[in-house]
Amino acid sequence: MRIGLIRHPKPLIAPGLCYGRLDIPPHPDVDIGAIAATLAGTKATTLWTSPALRCTVLADAIGAVTGLPPRADERLRELDFGAWEGQPWDAIPREALDAWAADPIGFAAPGGETGAALVARVVAFHRALGDTAIVVSHAGPLKLLAALLRCRPIDLFAPSPAMGVVDWVEEAR
Repeated sequence: MRIGLIRHPKPLIAPGLCYGRLDIPPHPDVDIGAIAATLAGTKATTLWTSPALRCTVLADAIGAVTGLPPRADERLRELDFGAWEGQPWDAIPREALDAWAADPIGFAAPGGETGAALVARVVAFHRALGDTAIVVSHAGPLKLLAALLRCRPIDLFAPSPAMGVVDWVEEAR
């Protein structure tokens, strides 16, 4: 199975803000068409996307180039950061960030989602993924999906994939 993982392009939001589930569009300076054009001629049979606007705009452009209709899936949404959403990262109390760092699987920001819930969503998506596909999503789900596809340990704090760049992964068996 060959899967193209692509993180949404740069979003239209000020740097340094927590924006996990906020539904914001891609930044107007991003050339969505150029990103989509890199997938022309792909052999993918399915195009999956997070329902977030910054993902669906790119997925629609990819669909126009590949002929694949985008299929939105809630399991591909970013981690829900609850009350932290829209807040500057440096305004979040240090104790809260330390608690998250100490237990990324069990911790949830106030009103948010645990890392375990994110892992469960992505594992369920991975099991249903099937054949060759393109997946447009966010840093959190894509880090997990890449680890699952490569049969590597899950690390919620692994480096984030670059925005708007396709990472083709051959699933390890």
